[in-house]
Amino acid sequence: MPTLNEGTLLFMPTTLPGISVTAAGQLLQTQDRIIKSFPEVESVYGKAGRANTSTDPAPSEMFETVINLKPKAQWRPGVTTDSLTAEMDKALQFPGVSNAWTMPIKARTDMLATGIRTPVGIKVLGRDLGEMEKAAREIEAVVRNVPGTSSAYAERVTGGYYIDVVPDREGLARYGLTVGDLQDTISMALGGDAVTTTVEGRERYTVNVRYPRDLRNDPQAIARNVLISMPGGGTVPLGAVAAVQFARGPTSIRTENGQLALYIFVDMHDRDLGGYVADAQKAVADNVHFPPGTYVQWSGQFEYLERATAKLKIVVPVTLLIIFLLLYLNFGRLTETLIVMLSLPFALVGGLWLMWWLGFNMSVAVVVGFIALAGVAAETGVVMLMYLDQALTEIRAKRNEAGHVFSRADLDDAIMLGAVERVRPKMMTVVAIMAGLIPILWSTGTGSEVMHRIAVPMIGGMVSSTLLTLIVIPAIYALVKGWGLPKGSTLNAVNSALIGKTSPAE
Repeated sequence: MPTLNEGTLLFMPTTLPGISVTAAGQLLQTQDRIIKSFPEVESVYGKAGRANTSTDPAPSEMFETVINLKPKAQWRPGVTTDSLTAEMDKALQFPGVSNAWTMPIKARTDMLATGIRTPVGIKVLGRDLGEMEKAAREIEAVVRNVPGTSSAYAERVTGGYYIDVVPDREGLARYGLTVGDLQDTISMALGGDAVTTTVEGRERYTVNVRYPRDLRNDPQAIARNVLISMPGGGTVPLGAVAAVQFARGPTSIRTENGQLALYIFVDMHDRDLGGYVADAQKAVADNVHFPPGTYVQWSGQFEYLERATAKLKIVVPVTLLIIFLLLYLNFGRLTETLIVMLSLPFALVGGLWLMWWLGFNMSVAVVVGFIALAGVAAETGVVMLMYLDQALTEIRAKRNEAGHVFSRADLDDAIMLGAVERVRPKMMTVVAIMAGLIPILWSTGTGSEVMHRIAVPMIGGMVSSTLLTLIVIPAIYALVKGWGLPKGSTLNAVNSALIGKTSPAE
């Protein structure tokens, strides 16, 4: 579906892991000052990392900045949401920072549904994080060169720094200690141990006890200063019963369907989603070699596109089948039913041309508009055939009373009579529908993007549907009904009287 304009932007840049809290704060404030310098911005609120909650597991290298915009009446002339986003993105280019633009509600919905906050996401699934990160970086480099890519960022999962404490089991046994004693001491000395709770009015605070920072700020200090109590009394330094060392490991671990997962966030612009993903998939397949057990899944809004396409493959044929059955039940004959069904593509031409002129891409909203257009076109086609059949019956009866053979010239007279009678109701139908839909094209409020895509096929299609009803259907009707009829002569007196009688009424 087209993006719903919420009136607020969400800027979600990502930098490399390992950034300090101070550097993250400075970068965040710099970005906020640049964003606030745009005259269309009312206020900016940014955060780095996450709150103390398990519902938002964002690392410190992930920023979220909510940008509240002024009313559009106060914007610079010619500035749109897309152009403003492009200007901001150009001004916010920092080394090592990958930008992503979305909207608050949309971002939360996308992350809950697919875990991807950008229009396109690539999930690398496998068993080895090292191999997965290598493949993800190759994909990132390849996708950056796909036309339409504004940013691409692959998660760095092996950039975390840790202090590993490896127990020396023989050393522990020598002093009568167990691995549990070692773990309890490390937990208390480095992580802190809750010893009591203080109550101050209605507030309660947990009191934790751990070693001072000077005694635990590097592996050598930890090995030397952290003491483990022995069962028989006395203490032993941690370094005597364990190896303390720096180690690198994953900053975070994702799992999906029982496998390790690594995400690549891709932001795009000025291209349709389906065409972009097709090009990106081809580029990745041609340039990236995946180790055994590692593969990719394309996610983000592309998942919505795939689901919508699968549903429309069922909905559209079923809709056409229902239209066909209703037409057959109305006429009771296959000939008239096929005349209307075969003429429907002509009614859709105007909607396609207007879509091309306005630069709209195919979407679910557009398909809904075309389904509605097909129904209206079928309805007007039915009315036209009813007028033609009525005129044909009248002229045939007059010819039979006069003892003449019904000829192709008589058929032409009947078609002319029926088509002329259909002009006024057709014009009333077109004017009524277009008068109700054209104002939608000038709407600018929330949700107008979707309504534009639904209305445009109807508006353009009503123009071509008018030509269809007044020109194409009578022509097809003449070909079908005129099969095997003699050519005949010009208007006879009966037909002239009939037309002369009905013409002034028109």
